[in-house]
Amino acid sequence: MAVEIDFAAHSGERDPSGADSRTGAGDALDEAAFAGAARAVLDAVASADAELSVTIVSDAAIAELNHRWRGKQRPTDVLSFPAGEAPRIDGSPRLLGDVVISLDTARRQAADGGWTLLEEATRLLLHGVLHLLGFDHEAGAAEAERMSAEERRVVAALRAAGHPCAADDGGD
Repeated sequence: MAVEIDFAAHSGERDPSGADSRTGAGDALDEAAFAGAARAVLDAVASADAELSVTIVSDAAIAELNHRWRGKQRPTDVLSFPAGEAPRIDGSPRLLGDVVISLDTARRQAADGGWTLLEEATRLLLHGVLHLLGFDHEAGAAEAERMSAEERRVVAALRAAGHPCAADDGGD
């Protein structure tokens, strides 16, 4: 299993990790902990040969992607781009696709939810990966419940493995 994480540069006062470019202060995303959580998400939902690309961007960058691919002229928290049915060579990893997370939105949602940036970023990553696997909460009530149930199952598994993950269940 492989996870590639790109903390893409974006404009503004803060760099993608969350540090204020003038002071070095801020609510930074622990890159090593996030990478570990990403591997744990894949362990919980995909086969061991899965490969995933994650890009962390600004609100401006994700708004551009959201407009280009979904026709919505606003930032969003997470976007998923499935790899599709790419041909595989024996022994090669199964490419799931790309997940793009807005660190700006994640930071706001973490503050609103009362949890850490790492917990929120992990929640968004899980949500994006489930979309890559075919879950779609916008495809009706039954599918929304199926996706929600899978999110709850994986959040519990992540927490049990020591990876904090935000959830609307009131849990730690």
